[in-house]
Amino acid sequence: MESNNKNHWETVYETKNPDEVSWTQEIPKTALDYIHSFHLPKNSKIIDIGGGDSNLVDYLIKEGYENITVLDISANAIEKAKERLGKKAEKVNWIVSDITEFKPDEVYDVWHDRATFHFLTTNEQIEKYLTIAKKALTGYLVIGTFSENGPKKCSGLEIKQYNEETLTTKMGNSFEKLKCIYENHTTPFDTQQHFVFCSFKRKLN
Repeated sequence: MESNNKNHWETVYETKNPDEVSWTQEIPKTALDYIHSFHLPKNSKIIDIGGGDSNLVDYLIKEGYENITVLDISANAIEKAKERLGKKAEKVNWIVSDITEFKPDEVYDVWHDRATFHFLTTNEQIEKYLTIAKKALTGYLVIGTFSENGPKKCSGLEIKQYNEETLTTKMGNSFEKLKCIYENHTTPFDTQQHFVFCSFKRKLN
């Protein structure tokens, strides 16, 4: 399954431009609002899960954050981001990995995930993800998935929908819920995708 997923995403990023994929956001306002709400210093360690070719890294660099990691299953996605950033790409730690196979060698203050978690459709995948997140995080987790009013598929793949309650329950006792919001994302094709976003604080007990 992992190799099939990787092949899928490599093809997507090899053949499509940002204006041809539904998840493109010109300004990642929700992610930035959540990160700002934590009032962390600029040397805090931030990891963007499934960040690929997202613009979030551009804005974090612009705002002076110094310890940014971007993880994506697709090497093509990361290469596109590096090309876009040019010299600034040297300020970022880039990791090509399936999130369920990620072996973190450092601990992060912020774990951000917009629309990766909902691709995990089996309990085994979800448990792997959460085990890795708990190991790799001492601070805050921000996660965004399609809501129950959102699409049932993304990029031709099945996804798992959530609402505030089911997403909070899935995080388990290791995370304390801070804030959840619902929002519509307008795609480059001028269609709507309904998301639920929640932030959590890692409980260190």
